[in-house]
Amino acid sequence: MAGQVELSERLLGYVRSVSLRDDEILRDLVAETAFMPALSAMVTMPEEGQLLAMLVGLTGAKNVLEIGTFTGYSTLCMARALPAGGRIITCDISERWTRIAQRYWVRAGVSDRIELRLGDGAETMSALLAERGPETFDLVFVDADKTGYAHYYEQALTHLRPGGLVVLDNTLYFGRVADPDADDPDTGAIRALNASLHDDKRVGLSMLVMADGITLARKNTVS
Repeated sequence: MAGQVELSERLLGYVRSVSLRDDEILRDLVAETAFMPALSAMVTMPEEGQLLAMLVGLTGAKNVLEIGTFTGYSTLCMARALPAGGRIITCDISERWTRIAQRYWVRAGVSDRIELRLGDGAETMSALLAERGPETFDLVFVDADKTGYAHYYEQALTHLRPGGLVVLDNTLYFGRVADPDADDPDTGAIRALNASLHDDKRVGLSMLVMADGITLARKNTVS
């Protein structure tokens, strides 16, 4: 039985040459973010953006919630994949970075499908629950502060319809989750979340060894 293939730069280049379908708008957004050296690691990898778009289509999602917008790459990918009448609500604390995002959403012609809410993610999710009630979203994507992940996950399950999908980014956290010497709060929070997800019978579970780790948790249709 074959084991996990190590993804070298050469192999990543090959994967991109045969499967990646980005375009000028997405490439320009990546390039603009690359000029922010301290923050460029926060941008969604192109392969992940393409996966998110596919997940929107596979789940038939019409209502998507995103926690953590940054410069809007993942938002753009998911918005493009929405069916007619579909909508994504994305939230972030930074007006500076989301201004960049909004430029690209307009350029891509999807700004009418996106609602941006500035403010604390947990507070935004609570406000949405009060406004809309539970189980009104089809997919929730979490890519925000790592110490808040456990709370975001619990809120996401409340927001999701049965059969809906939570997508959690950075669940390998630069490989630090497997390093016994890594004891910073962010790594500890992701480790704890991963362990709790393993035992959470409310969801079907799969961790993808892709990008920085992507965990898919599908809310069970029967509790």
